[in-house]
Amino acid sequence: MSTTNTNSLSINKIIPTKTRIRLLAAWSVVLLFSVWGDSILGDSIQTMSAVFAFVILLVTIIAAAFGVVREADELAHKLGEPYGTLILTLSIVAIEVILIAAVMLGPGESPTIGKDSIFSVMMIIMNLVIGLCILIGGLKYGEQEYNAQGTMSYIAMIIMLGGLSMLLPNFIEGSGNGIFSTMQTITLAMLITLLYALFLFFQMKAYSHLYVQPPKGKMNILFEEKQIVALSHKTENGQQTTDTREITIRSVILIAMILPIVLLSHSMAIVVDFGINAANLPSSLGGVLIAIIVFTPESMTAIKAAFNNEFQRVVNLCHGAFVSTVGLTVPAVLTIGLITNKTVQFGLTPSETILFIITLLLSLITFLGKRTTPMTGIMHLALFIIFVMLVFNP
Repeated sequence: MSTTNTNSLSINKIIPTKTRIRLLAAWSVVLLFSVWGDSILGDSIQTMSAVFAFVILLVTIIAAAFGVVREADELAHKLGEPYGTLILTLSIVAIEVILIAAVMLGPGESPTIGKDSIFSVMMIIMNLVIGLCILIGGLKYGEQEYNAQGTMSYIAMIIMLGGLSMLLPNFIEGSGNGIFSTMQTITLAMLITLLYALFLFFQMKAYSHLYVQPPKGKMNILFEEKQIVALSHKTENGQQTTDTREITIRSVILIAMILPIVLLSHSMAIVVDFGINAANLPSSLGGVLIAIIVFTPESMTAIKAAFNNEFQRVVNLCHGAFVSTVGLTVPAVLTIGLITNKTVQFGLTPSETILFIITLLLSLITFLGKRTTPMTGIMHLALFIIFVMLVFNP
């Protein structure tokens, strides 16, 4: 009986009531739209029905995304860096790819949805969130430390992957309008996938120490030894078995939280497309909305890390999110375009190109040293305000 009670308490701790309610609510909405979705979002969709559906879908998807972040964050603490943050980032980017694919496979043509989403993620993550984290952390702690080598590797990947996918298309002779040819599409998709896979391999293996919070007043060698000991200590009194069981359960819950987003993404795409057309809003708002929905939970996690003086975790979350966004979303969107014969346009507009370059230059200046300063955070926030202005007044 003692063992049974212990197991029950353990399950209750791993799957609290709030998580169970969130899962039940998400799957209930999935059932609702599976049964009555066609009647609500059919060809004769009405404005009030669209608004009702949008609110329900938005709340459900964001709640499920927060659930994904919570489980991924728990796994992050169990597995340590950079594995934990990587799980969180990949989970969030998977949701983004799902939502973009749903829009692409919808009834309308959305050739720029991939580019709009990726560029919006860049502006939100690398300017709004990074700016807030630097400013908040700076006001509370003065200066915050991070691992400069690891951070520079992120920025190098952002320059490489972002430049190839969003700057290069506008300058390829014969391509026109930021659209790749079939051979260029296949080559670029394979190259970006390979680069991202190699980056992950080195990040998780020989160079994982570049993505952990640097020690205060201690040599890096001692810190690395401490990390190795911390990762291997769970071997007594059956603790390893308990941790393995918890990791398995949390992984299952994480998948159960992602699936409703997958199943509801098509309905969300229909509603968003209807709303943008009905209100005569800029088409790029679809990509902005996807970026906001997907990265709001992760952004809050990054801000929380800045409050806790864990700025390397901020870097891993934000820069890692954008690297993963390009590394996974670009090949996925290009592949979907090839298979479905949909037009995919990745080239940035002139104003977006300027914002892209300024963001990269400002990020390089911000992270050239080993500590953050509040003023650079203010600059990042100012750049995000310009982005918002150009969305509504291109």
